[in-house]
Amino acid sequence: MSSFVERVPLGSLVRICNGGDYKSFGPGDVPVYGTGGIMTYVDRASYRGPSVLIPRKGSLNKLYYVDRPFWTVDTIFYTEIGPRVRPKYLYYWLANKHLERLNEAAGVPSLTKRQLNRILVDVPDLARQNEIVQILDSFTSLEAELEAELEARRDQYAFYRDQLLTFNSSVERLPLNKFAVLDRGHGLQKSDFSDSGVDAIHYGQIYTRYGTYSARAISKVSPVLASQLVQVHPGDVVVTNTSENIEDVGKALAWLGSDNAVTGGHATVIRHDQNPKYLAYWFQTTDFFTQKKKYAYGTKVIELPARLLGRIEIPLPSREEQDRIVSILDKFEAYTTSLTDGLPAEIEARRQQYEYYRDRLLSFSEANA
Repeated sequence: MSSFVERVPLGSLVRICNGGDYKSFGPGDVPVYGTGGIMTYVDRASYRGPSVLIPRKGSLNKLYYVDRPFWTVDTIFYTEIGPRVRPKYLYYWLANKHLERLNEAAGVPSLTKRQLNRILVDVPDLARQNEIVQILDSFTSLEAELEAELEARRDQYAFYRDQLLTFNSSVERLPLNKFAVLDRGHGLQKSDFSDSGVDAIHYGQIYTRYGTYSARAISKVSPVLASQLVQVHPGDVVVTNTSENIEDVGKALAWLGSDNAVTGGHATVIRHDQNPKYLAYWFQTTDFFTQKKKYAYGTKVIELPARLLGRIEIPLPSREEQDRIVSILDKFEAYTTSLTDGLPAEIEARRQQYEYYRDRLLSFSEANA
C-alpha cells in the first residue's frame, strides 16, 4: 500500500518519560510495567493512558499499548501522546520498526530518549490511522481467540488427567526412592552430539522437544562417550532436575526405545517395575506439582535433585489399573494432540498474515519530509 503522508520525528508527536521506583507504594489495582510485562499492582499511577511503553533496557522489541492508568519502572519509557497521532496507530507503527535494531550498547541492549526522539514516523491523516488500527485489531483479536481455544483444550485435558490419577486412601502411596532406584546423570553437552552412534537424551530436549514418552531419541553421541554416561534402559523414566522455573522442573520422559540410551547432567534416571507411561503421566499432575514445591529450591535456577525427588510420594495402584489409566490417557493425548496440532499451525498462519498486512498497511511511499 502506498500513500502520501507526513514524516515527522517521534519527539514532535510524543513526550517520552522515565519510569520510577514503586516499592514505597501501597497495594492497589494500577499495574506496574517492566520490560517483561506486569510486575505487580500499586495504588498510584504515573500516567492515565493511553500510552505506548518502550523498553529502555533489555528486550527492546517488547512494546506495550496501555489504555488505562499505569506505572512504569525505570527500565521502560512511557509516552504522553499528542493529538496528531492515534496512540494505537503509534503502537503498531513502532512495533513494525524493530526498535531493537537501534541498540548501540556493548552490554545490555538499551535505547535512549535521544535515539527515540529522532525516529521518523509516517503520519497519515487521523481517518486513515483509525482505518489501519481497525484492520490490525481484527487480526490480533482473532489470534487471541485461537490462543484462548488452544489453552482451554489443554486445561480440559489436564483436568481429566488429574481426575484419573487421583486416588482414595485404599491406594498405597510410596516415596519414589522406596520402589525405584534413582541414578543421577552427569556430563553430556550439546556439543557432544554426533550424526550417528548411541541414542542420547539431553535434559533440555525433554523440555522443548519430547512429549510424555518416546521410542526414538532426538540426538546421538559416540559409543566412546556413551560408555561414560548414565544408561537409560527401555522402560526407565528420565526426570529433569534443573529449570528456570518451578512449573517446568521435574518434567518426565518415559523411554520406550528397544535399546539403551544415555543421558547426562541435570537429569535423573528412574529404574522401577511400574508402567513407565503411568509414572510419566503422574509427573504432570497437580499432586506432583504440589509436592515438588516443598522440595525444589533456588531463585534464578530451580533445582530438584535426586535425593529430594526420591522423597516425593506417588500413588501406586495395581499394574492392571496403571495399564488401564495409561490406555485412557494415551487416547486423550492422541485426541488432544490431533486437535492442538492444527491450532498452533493456524495461529502461526494468522500471525504471518497479520505481519504481512501490517507491513503493507504501514508502508508509505513518497512520504513528504
